[in-house]
Amino acid sequence: MLNSDITAISKSAANKAEVCSQHMGKYMMRSIVAGFYIVVATILSNVSAAVLYPTYPELAKLLGGFLFSIAIILIVFIGGELFTGNNLTMAIGVYNRSCSIKDLGKVWFLSYLGNFIGAFFLSAIFVASGASRGVLTEYYESFIFAKLELTPIELLLRGVLCNFLVCLAVWIGVRMKTESGKIMVMSLVIMAFVTTGFEHCIANMAIFSISGMMVDGLDIMLILKNMLFVTIGNILGGSVLLGLPLKLMSGEK
Repeated sequence: MLNSDITAISKSAANKAEVCSQHMGKYMMRSIVAGFYIVVATILSNVSAAVLYPTYPELAKLLGGFLFSIAIILIVFIGGELFTGNNLTMAIGVYNRSCSIKDLGKVWFLSYLGNFIGAFFLSAIFVASGASRGVLTEYYESFIFAKLELTPIELLLRGVLCNFLVCLAVWIGVRMKTESGKIMVMSLVIMAFVTTGFEHCIANMAIFSISGMMVDGLDIMLILKNMLFVTIGNILGGSVLLGLPLKLMSGEK
């Protein structure tokens, strides 16, 4: 890891802070669009897994994990502001003094809010369309209640591990030069977090939005508990578990 790499991502953090402050509407739209991408990946992953789940549950899990990686590919290649990726970028910006704690907080808040708006809006359109409703309802009923019963420490640690991997995929997108190489390695890293069962707060926005409109009996307080501890875990995974070592290990050669 070279200092030039840290400088490059620090400049990215400063640019995000500038756009967030001077062009808030533009920044919010980028965040909303990133929420759209997460829903696209969720639909592709969940519908594909739901079709295979009754007869090939193991294959369904692997395929769903692999297909969800389309989210990070869309964000890296098309553009968008993803809260979990910003956990790494803005933390390094603060570590390298290219932006302030206030800048970090503002970028994190607006990207989180925008991601939620985008995820909820596109999820609502998808559910209203009625597409794949039967197969998805049965699929969500197979795991959504167990997901809500996880303990706070389980949610926190799964969130930490998840965003360590997600931010590693973001970093790969910065460091690798060829598009084919980026796609291949990022897909494998994202597949690792999905198939393992780690928790991603923005993906959960999409899952809870869709399942909440399809499955009866979901407890809103349990959903909020999940979102709280997973969000904290994601922040720690991206900004501390990965971001801090990247800063500390950087050098001139």
